[in-house]
Amino acid sequence: MTIISWIILGLLAGAIAKFLLPGRDPGGFIGTTLIGVAGAFIGGWISARWLDHPITKDFYDGATWASAIGGSLVLLIAYRIFFGHSRS
Repeated sequence: MTIISWIILGLLAGAIAKFLLPGRDPGGFIGTTLIGVAGAFIGGWISARWLDHPITKDFYDGATWASAIGGSLVLLIAYRIFFGHSRS
């Protein structure tokens, strides 16, 4: 997969992570999609490095999608913990 593929995957993974974790985010839609892109890269790197599942050249590989969405979820939760401010 190319960098462009990972960016597209990250945008989609960020949208899926936002769907799985609804609520207000401090960064809004743009912040969430950037977190998705970063999460896709981090999830792919963790998958290849420590989970012994190398990154495939297939865009539709389920493990690649799972690692991208997992990385996005982890970053979104961390972002909410560190930068989320309660308005109530």
